[in-house]
Amino acid sequence: MRTRRRYAAAMNEPKSQAAKPHSAEFFNESRDYWWNLDFLRLMAQRLRFDDVRRVLDVGCGVGHWGRSLAHVLPPEASVTGLDREPEWVRRAGEEAARAGLGRRFTFAQGDAMALPFADHSFDLVTCQTVLMHLSDFGAGLREMIRVTRPGGLVFAVEPCNMASMAVFSSVTDQFPTEVVAAWLRFQLTMQRGKRALGLGFNSVGDLVPGKMIELGLRDVRVYMSDRATPMLPPYDQPHQRAEISQLKDWYAREHWMWDKATARSYFIAGGGQEPEFAALWQQAGRQMAAELAAMDAGTFHCANPHITYLVSGRVG
Repeated sequence: MRTRRRYAAAMNEPKSQAAKPHSAEFFNESRDYWWNLDFLRLMAQRLRFDDVRRVLDVGCGVGHWGRSLAHVLPPEASVTGLDREPEWVRRAGEEAARAGLGRRFTFAQGDAMALPFADHSFDLVTCQTVLMHLSDFGAGLREMIRVTRPGGLVFAVEPCNMASMAVFSSVTDQFPTEVVAAWLRFQLTMQRGKRALGLGFNSVGDLVPGKMIELGLRDVRVYMSDRATPMLPPYDQPHQRAEISQLKDWYAREHWMWDKATARSYFIAGGGQEPEFAALWQQAGRQMAAELAAMDAGTFHCANPHITYLVSGRVG
C-alpha cells in the first residue's frame, strides 16, 4: 500500500465523497519524488523535445508534471496547464510562480473530454495519470490528438496499478498464499467496479499504446519509468519521510485504497458481496497496521517500484 499507487487509484471518487477537489488526498510532497531528472532528460532526447515550443498539460492538477518537464523543455517553450478544478488551477499558478516559471506557464479551467483549444494548437500535448480516470480514455486521447499539430507529439504517462498491487514487502512476503490471493482479488474487483461505474480504469497504461495506434498515431513508443521509491531502514530520505507521514495520516482516518464508502461502492459494482467486503476491508487495515508497526520497529523494507508507462505517438 504505497502512496504513489494510491494516488493513481483515486482521482475520480464519487462526488458524494468529494467535499474537496479531486485528488486532494494525493497532491502532496510525495509527488515531488516521482521522477529522476536524468531519466527525463533521456526521454527529452528520445522524443525530440528540442523542437517543442507550445505544450499542453491536460489534467494538470497543481502542476507537478509540467514543472518536472520544465527542466527538460527548451527555455523558450511555454506550458499551458488545464484542470477541471478551479482550486488546482489557482494552486498550479502559485506553484509555478514560486518555481520561477510564472512567465512560461499559464493555467486554465477546462474539461479533458472537451479541450477548449483550436485544432493543431500545440507541439506537445501530455498528461500524467489522467486517462486512467476518464470514462472513455480513447475519447480523451482523441481530444489530445485534435489539438496537436501535424508532426506534433501526444505523450501520456499512465500506470498499471494492478501490477503494482502484486509487489511484495517484508510484511506481505510472510502472508499465506490465500491472503495474498484475496488481496489481489479485492483490488481487481474494485478496479473492475470503478470501470463499470464509468469512473475510469486504474491499469489503463497497458492499453494506451494499442489505442494510440487504433487512433492513427504513428511512431508509437512505449517506455517505463526508471523510478522506484524504496522503503529501506532507517527511512531517512525525504521521499520516505513524506510517504510514512502520509500513510500514518491515512491509517488514522481508515483510508486504505480509497475511503471506505468509495471502496465499497466499487467492490459491489465489480461483482463483490457486502459480507466479503467487510472482511477484506478489515484485512486491508490489518496489513497497513502491520506495515506501519514494522516501520516503527525499523524492520520494514520494500523495493517499492511503480509500474508506470510513458507512451508517445506522433500526429499525421
